[in-house]
Amino acid sequence: MPWVIAIMIALTVVAAASALALRNAARSARSELEGGVTVQIVFAEPDARNRQADAALAALQHDGAVRSARRVAQDELNTLVEPWLGTRAGDDLDALPIPALIDVRLDGTATPARLAALRTALQKVAPSARIDAQAAWLVPVFRAMAALQWLAAGLIALLASATVFAVLLASRNALGNHRDTIEIVHMLGGTDHQIARVFQRSMAIDAAAGGVLGLLAGLIAIAALGNQFAALGSGMTAAAVLGWSDWLLIAGIPVLGTVLSVLTARLSVLAALRRLL
Repeated sequence: MPWVIAIMIALTVVAAASALALRNAARSARSELEGGVTVQIVFAEPDARNRQADAALAALQHDGAVRSARRVAQDELNTLVEPWLGTRAGDDLDALPIPALIDVRLDGTATPARLAALRTALQKVAPSARIDAQAAWLVPVFRAMAALQWLAAGLIALLASATVFAVLLASRNALGNHRDTIEIVHMLGGTDHQIARVFQRSMAIDAAAGGVLGLLAGLIAIAALGNQFAALGSGMTAAAVLGWSDWLLIAGIPVLGTVLSVLTARLSVLAALRRLL
């Protein structure tokens, strides 16, 4: 039983840590992007594009709903497109018209009404402006992360069910092996609750030992996965960190596993003893 419980606890720790890290990453991304807006000036002719970008930037800086507006430098744009196009914008062989980009931060959330107001305000000075909420780009990512969190929750529920069934089978097997002894204890005046305490004490020791082993194995797996994701250097993966409250929840998993095992052993033994009599 200690090894079975250790495996269940280790898998539960990894699943819980993954779900908590995904939740933290999604929260961080939403809070960072909820007021973010990107304004693109999509125009092929460079001089006209720059004039519209300057006019749009001036209009945004005088808008009371805009907290900050910054035009992204051309060097930054060139660096952004280089990995995707295999060349830098402005190369002689593959010259590409890169849209002018303005990074905008609103005072509140970038709601559809606010985006419509910005489009109306910029339509006169920059007809080629295209306005997008930055959070909208990551909607599929947020949905995928939510699905993974539900998957982790389902996995935790399945592991808890598997632990209950494993303890149930172990308790019934132990009762069958000690049936003659139990009958003698009954004849000597022992009660069902006294016999159940013997089984639950043994299960508590096994579950506690398995919980400690499983927690250690799970923490090693979390550390290995954390190092792998940290090497990616992505902003979203950098936000997928566990806080102190998350670690407290993870540390409580072996305790919950032990309590669940003891309760299962007690209830199954009492039920079996009632049928035995």
